Amino acid sequence: MIVNKIVLQIADITCSIASADPSVELRIERATQSFLVPERDPDITIEARWSDLSSIKYEGPKLFDSGALWQLHRVDGVFLFSFSSEVFGTIPYKVALLKKDFSTGEVLLHHPYFHIDQLLHPLGYPLDELLFTNFLALGSGVEVHACGVTDSQGQGHLFVGQSTAGKTTMARLWENQPEVKVLSDDRIILRRMGSKIWMYGTPWHGEAMLASPSRVPLTAVYFLGKGQKNELVAQKASDSISRLFTCSFPPFYNRDALDFTLAFLEAVVKNIPCYELKFKPDKSAVEFIKGARFTRLRQKAPCGRTGRNGER
Repeated sequence: MIVNKIVLQIADITCSIASADPSVELRIERATQSFLVPERDPDITIEARWSDLSSIKYEGPKLFDSGALWQLHRVDGVFLFSFSSEVFGTIPYKVALLKKDFSTGEVLLHHPYFHIDQLLHPLGYPLDELLFTNFLALGSGVEVHACGVTDSQGQGHLFVGQSTAGKTTMARLWENQPEVKVLSDDRIILRRMGSKIWMYGTPWHGEAMLASPSRVPLTAVYFLGKGQKNELVAQKASDSISRLFTCSFPPFYNRDALDFTLAFLEAVVKNIPCYELKFKPDKSAVEFIKGARFTRLRQKAPCGRTGRNGER
């Protein structure tokens, strides 16, 4: 999709990406297209332009090195993300210069690496996710490694786990259920709006390629584990905070952001029941979660422990 300006909305955060250079033809990746919105006042404003990055200097301290694709420096009071790939060469193929509050910035694309008529996504992964996670961590919310599902009753179920925990499996089990929507099979954003914790879909999907811009109030959190039978065990708040944190994406180079993330997750576990869920990889897991027995369990205090199939 070729546009002069792209406006995205992810988790009720609006981001505008534009270029004053007509030769910079902007595009949006397929998974992100459902997050396009009409032009409006943005929370984040990004300008994209060509540049020659062969002489770029990193005069500020290095804050983070991903070990592969990107590095982060602080230069003249702004954050500088540089992105490199063996496909191109040693010179970064793009850099992003972002203000401390991540509300404005520019993306510089190394012109010699691109064809003049090439369609460009200046916020192409992982920059888009980095931009939003840093913006969220300054007081807006937290992104977690999780599958999010809205059931037929409008309740939001968050299935949390690292890679191979079963998020994609769980997403596919729910995918074709009546009146069910999978918000994402891999990345969910949590925000507190009013008195509720809301979970939002993101375009950063996993193997199931499920991504929705919808949101729903969060009803329960489940830490995934595969098992021979469906079992639900309520978790202590302290354990839940730790497990959520290990599956979140805070900027570890920012102390204030870390403090906010921990305080936010504490608020989540104080308001939302958290469980360890071991499940069989078949439809019985969905019925178990939807079942009347679980409905009664959910109404009880989450500090206790439950036995197999939710029994006390």
